[in-house]
Amino acid sequence: MMTDWLGPAMFAGALALLSLGYPVAFALGGVAILFGLLGIALGIFDPIFLTAMPQRIFGIMNNFTLLAIPYFIFMGAMLEKSGIAEDLLETMGSLFGRVRGGLAVAVVVVGALLAATTGVVAATVVTMGLISLPTMLRYGYNKDLASGVIAASGTLGQIIPPSIVLVVLADQLGISVGDLFLGSVVPGLMMAGAFVVHVLVIAFFRPDLAPALPAEILDIRGKALLTKVIQVMLPPLALILLVLGSIFFGIATPTEAGALGCFGAIILAAIKGQLSWAGVKDVCDRTLLTTSMVIFILLGSTAFSLVFRGLRGDRFIFEALTNLPGGEIGFLFVSMITIFILGFFIDFFEIAFIVVPLFAPIAQQIGIDLVWYGVIIGANMQTSFLTPPFGFALFYLRGVAPKEITTGNIYRGVIPFISLQLLVLVAIIAFPQLVSWLPSLSQ
Repeated sequence: MMTDWLGPAMFAGALALLSLGYPVAFALGGVAILFGLLGIALGIFDPIFLTAMPQRIFGIMNNFTLLAIPYFIFMGAMLEKSGIAEDLLETMGSLFGRVRGGLAVAVVVVGALLAATTGVVAATVVTMGLISLPTMLRYGYNKDLASGVIAASGTLGQIIPPSIVLVVLADQLGISVGDLFLGSVVPGLMMAGAFVVHVLVIAFFRPDLAPALPAEILDIRGKALLTKVIQVMLPPLALILLVLGSIFFGIATPTEAGALGCFGAIILAAIKGQLSWAGVKDVCDRTLLTTSMVIFILLGSTAFSLVFRGLRGDRFIFEALTNLPGGEIGFLFVSMITIFILGFFIDFFEIAFIVVPLFAPIAQQIGIDLVWYGVIIGANMQTSFLTPPFGFALFYLRGVAPKEITTGNIYRGVIPFISLQLLVLVAIIAFPQLVSWLPSLSQ
C-alpha cells in the first residue's frame, strides 16, 4: 500500500531539504507538519501522538546530560580567546622542529591537545590553518602534506574527549557519557599516533617534502626550551586532568566537569592577560547561539520523530535493517555507510538527532554494545568530515588557507589521512577491546 511508504518518504523528504541547505530545525518541523497533516487526511496517523510533544520538550529542557553542551562550548570558546593554540603551536614547533617532519608532528600533537581541551573541530582547523600553514609553506613543506596534516589533526576533536559529538551521541544512545569518553580515548590516541607515524615515514623517505627547520631560527634550546615547554603544556594538561579526570574517577558528572572546565578556562585566560568583559561577552554570545541552535534542532527532531513513529516509519526501518543478510555485520555495514554518506551533507547534530535514534534500538536488539557502537559512529563521522569533496574540515581550511594553496592541494593532502582513519576504524570494529578496555577498568 502507498500508506506503508509514507514514513520512508517522510525521511527522504527531510534528507532532501537538509541536503539543499534549509535550516535543520525548520526543515524537520516543516516535514513533520506536512506529513502529519497528510497522515491525518489519509486516516493513518493518530493525532494523539502529538500530545506527547510538550512532555518531550520539557524532557529536553530538563536533560542533565545535555546541559554539558553549553559548558563545553563556553570552555572551548574561552580557550580559543586565551591564545593557548598559538602558544602550543609555537612551543611544539620549537620542540620538534629540529627533526624532519617536526612541524607536522607539532601540528598533530597540538591538534590532539586542543581536541582534549576545546573539542571544537572548526576552531582547531581554522586556528592551525591561520598559524601553522603559512609557516610550513615558508620553510619548504609540501603543500599537499601541510594541508592534509592540518585538516586531519583538526578533526581529532570529533573523537577525543571531551568532544561535544560524544556528549550528544551518549544522550541519543542512552549510555553514560563517561563510558563513551573512556571508550574513545584509545581510538583517538591511535588516530593521532597513526598521523605522527605517517608524517615521520614521509619525512624519512622524502625529506624534501617535510624538511627540518633551519638551526638559526631555533634560538631556544636546552633548559630554556624545557622550561618553556613546561610553562605552555602545564595549563592545558591541568585543564584536561581537571575535566576528564573528574569524570573518569567518578568525582563529577560530565555536566559538573564541564562547569569545572569553564572555570578553569576563565582562570587560564586571566593568567594569560586575555580576560576582558568584551571577550567574555563574545564567548557568551557564541555559546548562546550554538546552544540555541542545538535546542531548536532538538525541537524539530522531536516533532519529526513523533510523526515518523506515528506513520510507522521506525518499524519499516527496523524490519529492513534486522532482516539484512549477515546479521550484525550487515547492519554495521549499512549503518556505517549511511552515516558516512550523510556526513558529507549534514552536520553531526543532525545525524545524532535524526539517524542515531533510528539505529540505536536495532543495534541493541541484535546485541551490539552501544558504547562500542557510539565510538564507531564518532570515528566514522570524523572520517566523513575529512573526505572530499564535501568534508566540512576541508571547507574550514579552504576558507583560511593562503592563495597558493589550491582546493586540489587540500583534497590530495587528506587522502592518506583518510586511509589511516579508515584503518583505525576497521581496527576498532575488528577488536572491540580497544574501546571496551578502559570502561571495563573503571567498573
